[in-house]
Amino acid sequence: MRIGARARLDSFLDKDGREELGTELEPKDKLKFKDTKRYKDRISTYQKSSGEKDALIAMKGQLMGMPIVACAMEFKFMGGSMGSVVGARFVRAVEAAIENNCGLVCFSASGGARMQEALMSLMQMAKTSAALERLSKKGLPFISVMTDPTMGGVSASFAMLGDINIGEPRAVIGFAGRRVIEQTVREDLPEGFQTSEFLLEHGAIDMIVDRREMRQRVGGIIAKLTQHASPMVVPVSQGEKEPEYEVPVAKEK
Repeated sequence: MRIGARARLDSFLDKDGREELGTELEPKDKLKFKDTKRYKDRISTYQKSSGEKDALIAMKGQLMGMPIVACAMEFKFMGGSMGSVVGARFVRAVEAAIENNCGLVCFSASGGARMQEALMSLMQMAKTSAALERLSKKGLPFISVMTDPTMGGVSASFAMLGDINIGEPRAVIGFAGRRVIEQTVREDLPEGFQTSEFLLEHGAIDMIVDRREMRQRVGGIIAKLTQHASPMVVPVSQGEKEPEYEVPVAKEK
């Protein structure tokens, strides 16, 4: 079952201290694009139906007491397609992670690059990838969580560039769709070849995590990669010493 971007972040981040990033950014119809409907009108329709300005929400906050920046894609906004605003907000998230010296987590759910923005949407693949390189040079982790579906230009850019790549159970992850690939290679493809389970079996992702366990699993990974005290381990008090073990002596009969 798919869930919205805000519900995703609400269940993932700690309740206090959240700050949304890039809220002033809105999509523009610079190309005056029109197919069966004007792009300008599509934007308005999806903004009203989804309640969001665009397909990615980025927030600064905490995860189990640790500083974190998290993003989530809203599939209900034009299929989670990546345009200029998605790319700009993702870069804002990277910059916030660098500024706060913390990790970045992104939940992807997308059909790919937004065709209505043409080359400007394709440019976001390079833009987001370059931003992640800056994050990597600072020694800060990027955890990519791929949900159903993660396809096209999103899977071909930042979604597959995580230090740890996680898939949700039975998520469809790939570039082109099954039918397109089969028509191109003229072969039948194995059942479930684009599922997270298939990708894990073939080494394309690192693990599969149920969303009910996501906070704990990602929290533990972030703690290790950022050298924070793990939120999953109760520390031993520094002032206490472990009691010495005495070998029991057998009593004489």
